[in-house]
Amino acid sequence: MPAILLTAPVELERPETDLGTDLSAPWVTIVWNDPVNLMSYVTYVFRTHFGYSESKAEALMMDVHSKGRAAVSTGSREQMERDVEAMHGYGLWATLQKDD
Repeated sequence: MPAILLTAPVELERPETDLGTDLSAPWVTIVWNDPVNLMSYVTYVFRTHFGYSESKAEALMMDVHSKGRAAVSTGSREQMERDVEAMHGYGLWATLQKDD
């Protein structure tokens, strides 16, 4: 009769660090400066998509222009993914990141 080899189940250790993504934590959409879009167009996009006042849209545009970037919206990761996609649709360079 052939010998049957039984193997014991292997327990995998779980890492102690929390590398999961907390989807409820606030995220931000960052719009980056680029050499293509006019400042007036960026202001138009912020007013049109986000509904910002002219003064707020211009202030954000000036941050993009002078600081190289501006956080233009805050919310859940899913909302920020939609905003980034919308900014790409307008031809702007945008990313999202977890809010500090």
